[in-house]
Amino acid sequence: MTAYLLLALGLVILLFGGKILVDGASAIALKLGMSSGLIGLTIVAFGTSAPELLVSVSAALKGNSDISIGNVIGSNIANIGLVLGFSGVFYPIMIKRTHLRFDYLITILVSLLFFGLSYNGNIQVWEGLLLFGLFIVFNLYLFKSVKGGVNEDPGHEAEEEIEHVKGYGWIASLGLFVGGIVGLYFGSNLLVENAVLISREFGVSERIIGVTIIAIGTSLPELITSIMAALAKETDMALGNILGSNIMNILSIIGLTAIIQPINVSPEFIQSDFIWMIGFTLILFPLMKTKMQISRLEGVILLLGYFAYLFFLL
Repeated sequence: MTAYLLLALGLVILLFGGKILVDGASAIALKLGMSSGLIGLTIVAFGTSAPELLVSVSAALKGNSDISIGNVIGSNIANIGLVLGFSGVFYPIMIKRTHLRFDYLITILVSLLFFGLSYNGNIQVWEGLLLFGLFIVFNLYLFKSVKGGVNEDPGHEAEEEIEHVKGYGWIASLGLFVGGIVGLYFGSNLLVENAVLISREFGVSERIIGVTIIAIGTSLPELITSIMAALAKETDMALGNILGSNIMNILSIIGLTAIIQPINVSPEFIQSDFIWMIGFTLILFPLMKTKMQISRLEGVILLLGYFAYLFFLL
């Protein structure tokens, strides 16, 4: 019972740490003169991936590579099947042409690259450098698009974040930033250590714990934000946020983790989970093309697909 309570506590600390890290970093960025568009594309977007990053790095350093890989693959599957599915059920998600021409194309290419690099059973330091280098290139392109006026809208979530931190002083901003990092560190350690204990107690593989409990837990911010946006009928940014999160999960999290500690990839990931991740990404294309929206029916299809994944997994 203690392991379950500590795992839940670790998840709460992790999510809370990610939130106050974003608050502190956003406040500092505002004081340094960053535009709302850049804050939305960088700090807020990367902040939602911070829990996954700390969990994956912590797991890799402890020799639990299956949790590192499972966390990212499971989060990417959950983002499409669970988060987009639930959002579409609450309110249809509008599709912009840039989603098809840029975000989706990059997502599928990055997913295939991730699969290709993992196929030999490990991701080496140089492959981590390649992924993180592409992450830097991707963000430089986003910076250029914002400064060039191509994408000045920071998004509803970023606007709320900026409004929330406007009055913070330097001491409060730095305190939140440091506190967020500390919270992420301790939360990720608690989550990984107790997830491993639970998996051993029940004889369940670390891979399954990684792609289910940990992946769903670290995807909660995206899930809650997307459902709230759907209830408010503000879903125009939902797909871009989810695709951007999936791209960042692979390029930044797997990239940084492999640079710090090479990652072993179990054959089960190659034979099953990667296929599901790429399959969910591929099925998204015809759903997006239909009337340029993800309808309630299509949201149900994504949800059923996610539950089917869990059924075959367990």
